[in-house]
Amino acid sequence: MVVTGGGRGIGRAIVAHFAAGGDRVVAVGRGAESLADSAGRAEVCDVTDEACVAALFERIGPVDVLVNNAGVARSSPLRRSTLADWHAQLDVNATGAFLCTRAVLPGMLDRGGGRIVTVASTAGRVGYRYTAGYTASKHAAVGLMRAVAAEVAGTGVTANAVCPAFVRTDMTTESVRRIADRTGRGEAEAEAALAATSPLGRLLEPEEVAFAVAFLAAPEAGVINGQTLVLDGGGIQT
Repeated sequence: MVVTGGGRGIGRAIVAHFAAGGDRVVAVGRGAESLADSAGRAEVCDVTDEACVAALFERIGPVDVLVNNAGVARSSPLRRSTLADWHAQLDVNATGAFLCTRAVLPGMLDRGGGRIVTVASTAGRVGYRYTAGYTASKHAAVGLMRAVAAEVAGTGVTANAVCPAFVRTDMTTESVRRIADRTGRGEAEAEAALAATSPLGRLLEPEEVAFAVAFLAAPEAGVINGQTLVLDGGGIQT
């Protein structure tokens, strides 16, 4: 299996979860440093680079499970959002998922089975203030998943997504710092404000997201296709 963004946060937890179960896992990241202590085989690749992605999957060979986890996030009011930030988020969060999915899909179809799980966000289901680029890119990632699911229906391949609320990761830590800087709040207060956006009243742990991914990737989950599994304690009910 392949996990993009596999060196940090959610991706790292996913790699560790599957490796602990005896699966052969390839952790993909932009830099070797983040992958240094990975529980899986480490591969450096920029998922927004078409040639790099093609070369990566040629080296790896057949892939039974792809987890599109690589992601970036920026926040600002729309009027202050730059085109560069917009493109950066769409490139990683949506185009990266597209390139990796396109690379593995023919082989999965030929073998008559496979799992594609995209780590999106609750921002892939609803809109949030000050996250135009992030929300648009996560909606695009969910839309891609649904289109792929429609194409592969009945083939033994499935495509689904998990949509977590805020998770305790470096990305969320940066969000907390930005909130604290902009509002004058302490970081603990800023984190509590993020946690309060979901009924859980706390941040999710990366391992909780890894469990959800493993559920959708399981052989027994073959009847689940084209679905978004929302991880927020019941705030968004589907």
